[in-house]
Amino acid sequence: MADLTPLLAFRWSPRAFDPDADLADEEAASLLEAARWAPSAGNAQPWRFVLGHRQDETWKRILVSLAEGDQRWARHASALLVGAHVGGGDPEQAAYDLGQAVAHLTVQATALGLHVHQLIRFDRAGLAAELDLPAGIRPLVVAAVGRLGDPFSLPAELLTRETALRRRHPLATLLLR
Repeated sequence: MADLTPLLAFRWSPRAFDPDADLADEEAASLLEAARWAPSAGNAQPWRFVLGHRQDETWKRILVSLAEGDQRWARHASALLVGAHVGGGDPEQAAYDLGQAVAHLTVQATALGLHVHQLIRFDRAGLAAELDLPAGIRPLVVAAVGRLGDPFSLPAELLTRETALRRRHPLATLLLR
């Protein structure tokens, strides 16, 4: 494997989060600052975030919008973060830029000893209404954020996935030419 920074090599999307660990305000600020500095087309910065800390009303509203299978483990995350984009311009470009911001946030989380698991299976329209998001703000991703927990606390079918070796496609299969 080519030389890769440990921040990328050790990034992982667990399902087992520590239910007793909190996300400190300074950590949350650091994650959001990393997202703020992500590149975007024309410096539009079309991303917006909603952050809920475990058991606050925002966190609960985000959690119930998730697919039932994801709620089983995401309920242990220290925070749930909604990533949305502004819909006025090119929605594909805005979604791409939001992806960059969330990627930067994820790398920063790794640097802080945190983990992020991104989710796209959730009720977008219901969550936008529940959070009273302004018109034109489109939720695209929910990120569960926290410290690593005990994988043996997961249901059996998730434990198998959680403890399996991480796999990636070989680089040669990703290149089209």
